[in-house]
Amino acid sequence: MSAATTNRRARALWAAAAIGAVGVAATYVLDGAPRFWANWLVWFVILACVALGTLFLVALQHITGSLWSVPLRRVPERIAALTPWLVPIAAVALFSLPAVFSWTQPGADKITPLVLKSAWLNYPFFILRLAACLAIWVLSYRLLITRSLRQDETKDPKVTVSIRRFAPAFMILLALTITVFAFDWVSSLEAAWYSDMFGVYLFAGAVTSAVAATTLGVIYLHRRGRLPGVTDDHLYNLGGLMFGFTIFWGYIAFSQYLLQWYANLPEEVFWFQQRTSGKMEGVFILLMAGHFFVPFLGLMTRSDKKNWRRLRGIAIWVLLMEFVDVFWLISPIQGRGLHLSWPEAAFALFFLSAGLLVILRAMNRGEDMPVGDPFLADGLKFHLR
Repeated sequence: MSAATTNRRARALWAAAAIGAVGVAATYVLDGAPRFWANWLVWFVILACVALGTLFLVALQHITGSLWSVPLRRVPERIAALTPWLVPIAAVALFSLPAVFSWTQPGADKITPLVLKSAWLNYPFFILRLAACLAIWVLSYRLLITRSLRQDETKDPKVTVSIRRFAPAFMILLALTITVFAFDWVSSLEAAWYSDMFGVYLFAGAVTSAVAATTLGVIYLHRRGRLPGVTDDHLYNLGGLMFGFTIFWGYIAFSQYLLQWYANLPEEVFWFQQRTSGKMEGVFILLMAGHFFVPFLGLMTRSDKKNWRRLRGIAIWVLLMEFVDVFWLISPIQGRGLHLSWPEAAFALFFLSAGLLVILRAMNRGEDMPVGDPFLADGLKFHLR
């Protein structure tokens, strides 16, 4: 892609982000704080899921030592450039606490479930946890990604060894921090509700969306000749990952719903009742069918996983369903049922344009493949038997 084309796309994205920013500001003025903060939190969670999911994929490749993914690894590394931008987004999101989080509302100290959680849900500890999570994520980004980019120049194989040693520790840190993030920024919006599986649920969506974003990035570069040596066999494995994590997400989503439906405890079922009644029932049905059955059936055969057009279509659909999923989780806090109008469009335009600007800039950092990785040549020789 020429520099002129890149500049044109960047200018178009800047213009779209500016228009979206006007709509975002207008949402607060014209439609009030609850809708503004609900949309801000939706996109905060979505971007965090994509960023953390791509970090997971990079660490997973290093832990498993898989050869097929080495030529593709630079794509999730570049998408993970969203990670440092979570810091300012989170800083703004802190102002939503008194507006939409149930445990900050007047009278919360008289509700028994909230009183029992007060040692965890309080301003100082909440902010401290957020700062710790952000610090771990940004530091992990530097250790996993920045050193890999520098390896393009140094060709030092010791970098690969050091990253592989850090990757297992990162997996433990990710499991802890994404669970804290899920409980704090989604579950505690309605703090009387709880689910022991909620951290795993958000993780499943994060990895599924990260695989989809990586698939789109790989196809984008491959169709422009920037990934020489990458074959349909590499795409097949990406499709297999998307297929596998789709099943994982479906299993976790169904298990969480089944356990709470079977127990039928008032402090649990009210949360699902809000999200399966009225107009939200349609969103729930779309989520169950679209997030599981469409990608499951669309990627079932071997030929499906090698068809780049089908992979691209399914990947876009999976990312759309991730938005539906997070919207379904957070939107009911407004207490006004289903709302999809210009405010949601404005937030989507702003965050998608800004996110694509970050990724577009990252796409020009380093080489398109990790040329300093000693296993790159073996990865390019990969083929299915």
